[in-house]
Amino acid sequence: MCVGIPAQVVELQPAGPHTAVVDVDGAQREVNTVMVDDEPLSVGDWVLLHVGFAMARIDASEAAETLEFIRQLGSVYDEEMEAFTSSPDA
Repeated sequence: MCVGIPAQVVELQPAGPHTAVVDVDGAQREVNTVMVDDEPLSVGDWVLLHVGFAMARIDASEAAETLEFIRQLGSVYDEEMEAFTSSPDA
């Protein structure tokens, strides 16, 4: 099962357009941000990720609620974290 997972922007990549480094529970990776480029991202912003792409901006409370819900699903959260940490950079 693949679900969107909230991630916080920790670094913007000036050398490559449409990329940022995001953090999910301490795991970081570079992701593609082209789908949320309607307004510039800032460090600290939250995005909803799916297969290496930031699909939507979300606020901090929605991110916290979604992460808690995914954690409660147990194996779904574990599978998403495994996919996030093992998939190649966007």
